[in-house]
Amino acid sequence: QVQLVESGGGLVQPGGSLRLSCAVAGISFSIYHLAWHRQAPGKQRESVAIMTSGGTTSYAESVKGRFTISRDSAKNTVFLKMTSLKPEDTGAYYCNTFSRTEDYWGQGTQVTVSS
Repeated sequence: QVQLVESGGGLVQPGGSLRLSCAVAGISFSIYHLAWHRQAPGKQRESVAIMTSGGTTSYAESVKGRFTISRDSAKNTVFLKMTSLKPEDTGAYYCNTFSRTEDYWGQGTQVTVSS
């Protein structure tokens, strides 16, 4: 059974940092791609960072240079390091793992950037 459990969200001031974690059970990082998405209130969900099974990363323009996706294959955990946070980064952040035929999501963790 595939399970994804996010943690690390919370309230942070503008300019601050957070690191989100996603513990993934039931899949191999050597086969599945990994991604973080977010959804702000009243807006559509958007992809913020993707890491392919081969380790190639890509980012939304709005977070380039501020967010970093990484993984620990030994612990089957994927991370999203977020720095220089802005109020517009506020939203529910979701961890996602997918292959050509399968797609799994976590339950989400809330990030609020506010003074």
